[in-house]
Amino acid sequence: MTSLFEQGSIGAVKLKNRMIRSATWEGMCEQSGRPTQKLIDYYCDLVKGGIGMIISGYTFIRPEGKQLPGKMGIHTDDFAHDFKRLTRAVHDLNGKIAIQLVHAGGMADSKTINCRPVAPTDIKIGAYPEAPRALSILEIEAITDAFAKAAQRAKDWGFDAVQIHGAHGYLISQFLSPMTNQRTDAYGGSLENRARFLFEIYEKIRMRVNNDYPVFIKLNGDDYVENGLTQKESVQISKRLSDAGINAIEVSCGSAASGEKGPARKKINSPETQAYNLDLALCIKKEVLCPVISVGGFRSLSIAQKAIYEDGMDFIALARPLIREPDLAQKWEANKTDESECISCNKCFIPGMTKGGIYCVVEKKAKNK
Repeated sequence: MTSLFEQGSIGAVKLKNRMIRSATWEGMCEQSGRPTQKLIDYYCDLVKGGIGMIISGYTFIRPEGKQLPGKMGIHTDDFAHDFKRLTRAVHDLNGKIAIQLVHAGGMADSKTINCRPVAPTDIKIGAYPEAPRALSILEIEAITDAFAKAAQRAKDWGFDAVQIHGAHGYLISQFLSPMTNQRTDAYGGSLENRARFLFEIYEKIRMRVNNDYPVFIKLNGDDYVENGLTQKESVQISKRLSDAGINAIEVSCGSAASGEKGPARKKINSPETQAYNLDLALCIKKEVLCPVISVGGFRSLSIAQKAIYEDGMDFIALARPLIREPDLAQKWEANKTDESECISCNKCFIPGMTKGGIYCVVEKKAKNK
């Protein structure tokens, strides 16, 4: 039996506990995607708060893959100095940090990227801001190359690992889903074809960073939309990834099209509503050799500890509770509290669009009373 507070490993990286800060949009970068001192300070607070590893906010690998303002970019060598300052600051505090690599695909909008968004096929679905343009084979190759180049930069600039974002309706997820991928060539149709884009990205990254550098993935255990990626298909992809040497799989769910079964749910106010992806993660855990991370709805020490100690999950990941309490891991280890103060209102994201990044609105209002 493993404790939440025991050391763990993802590839060659040793984590001091089984708690990971899951990626979220922070909105603390320059318009170009360059990281700022504000973001560095934010990550340092998380390390000081006791988290085992930080996964950065979702970081675009090409300019047309950007979605929201203030989003981090690793598409250019020009940011080397700033990224090295970021990783050095985390490491000086004995922290660990991975970078999450993403292309938003059809979830981007032309006002942000100054061109028409791209996707597997040129169909408009409800979650897309506008109708995208279908990618050509040469463009697909260029994007898979960009993922690999981004991973190489991450390794060179001091990140402990990279995570491929294959969930939540972004470009990789769009290729995996029959709803958003209606191609008739080698990248569409069967699950093998729909997963081709993902595996080409993974293989190219491996060629760049070698087998000793940790590469893991965030993957939907279920899209929770009609004609989306199913749980059965997700397990099959996970098995292939494990066989190919992926170092960990973070299991999430849904997208902006999934309604109440989206990835960042509200009304997490009872034990039954917590850990809402744990069952999906455990199904994958049974079929793979690599560590599995469950994310989604962990709000109490008892539920998080049970997931590790009794259910056999390798790691749990949190995002919104750490916006409210960056020192939550430290509080849990000291047994100072069971429940997180996060009420899952999702208001932390809305004002951040105009005020320089995420913060807990509820906490700020309480302090201003």
